[in-house]
Amino acid sequence: MSVLTIGAIGIVALFVLILLQVPVGIAMLVVGVAGYAAQTGWGPALAMLASEPAGLLSSVDLATVPLFLLMGTFASAAGFSAEIYNAAAAVLGHRRGGLAYATAGGCAAFGAICGSSTATAATFAKAALPEMLSRGYSPGFAAGTIAAGGALKSLIPPSVAMILYCVAAKTFIFDLFIAAIIPAVLTIAANLLMIAVVVRLRPEIAPMSERLPWSERWPLIRAALPVLFLMVVVFCGLYSGIFTVNEAASVAAVLSFAFAAMRGRLTRVAVWRGMRDCASASAMIYMIIIGSTIFGAFIGLAQIPEALIALLNGTQLSGLTIIFLLLVIYLILGAVFDEIAAMLITLPFVLPIITQLGYDPIWWGILNIVIIEIGMILPPLGIAVFVLHGMAPQISLSKIYKGVTPFILADMFVLALLTLFPALSLWLPKLLQN
Repeated sequence: MSVLTIGAIGIVALFVLILLQVPVGIAMLVVGVAGYAAQTGWGPALAMLASEPAGLLSSVDLATVPLFLLMGTFASAAGFSAEIYNAAAAVLGHRRGGLAYATAGGCAAFGAICGSSTATAATFAKAALPEMLSRGYSPGFAAGTIAAGGALKSLIPPSVAMILYCVAAKTFIFDLFIAAIIPAVLTIAANLLMIAVVVRLRPEIAPMSERLPWSERWPLIRAALPVLFLMVVVFCGLYSGIFTVNEAASVAAVLSFAFAAMRGRLTRVAVWRGMRDCASASAMIYMIIIGSTIFGAFIGLAQIPEALIALLNGTQLSGLTIIFLLLVIYLILGAVFDEIAAMLITLPFVLPIITQLGYDPIWWGILNIVIIEIGMILPPLGIAVFVLHGMAPQISLSKIYKGVTPFILADMFVLALLTLFPALSLWLPKLLQN
């Protein structure tokens, strides 16, 4: 049996296991080890099974993930999400769609100090949704805004999805963080613009509120200053070179813990629950990345990337056409599988194609992250939508998907823009290198 045949059987077996509800990390690990053993024997395969997890468990880059998740846990315990939202609502609430603007901006700000998109969506479902509904906002539009705001986190550093891409693609985390700045700004602007368009076309879904006097606004704004302080410390320290990515994550986790402790929010139950959730999420992520690495070794040994490159070279398609075809495939995969899992499964044979076409892996990483963001709100498996439905079961999934549709269109526009103009992602990293 040829190595290409073994590789094809392995890929089919992987998707079968996933469809049978086997956890993605376990499925990739099993197929990777079995496929490697079919080509080299069980001795080398078991040696790889021992060496690869050991290397990843000692990886400094991957250690950033639990630190950022821990930061998000303490930030949530400190009540930062409510304070960000209340301050933004006090300033913008009297405008048409003001609470929607406040929600999108608050999700972006909280996302900068939280390691999880789903945590951001769930947190703002508690902080913003009751307020928006009490002010007469359409339930679907309110929930859709929060779901889209939570998905924004994927593109705002620090992002767990970015860290996982860099570990799997063996690129520098800091470079991807820098590259994400302009795309993140574009995405936030596109979401805010879409809110403006929707509330202008359908003003009844977002009633205007009374303007608060500044005497009532200032206390709410002052309450959000610790969040601003945390963001300034982390971002200035990280992007000025004072902190490494790991040090920035550590400092942010310690500051979040200190703020939560000073406010008396760190009860024994809260600490235990937060540490348990953080450990559970970290273990799941480590399992996925270990499985992805072993599966990637099997794919490389089976020479599937080389075969795909030869196949594409024979089609005479332009590089941009191939990129758009790959993006369409990713969107389809995102409708069936978890987007991060789809990225890690396909990266071993897609990334060599990208580099062979002459494109930068950092640029491709940004496109992958935007795809992940879209996938979080894209039917039928948008996880951010399911989070909102779980937090507010009285709002049907169909209403939430209807409310989130304008944001999907905005994100698709940004994805097309970033695809056609790679300089939007690569200008800042190249500027810093020079």
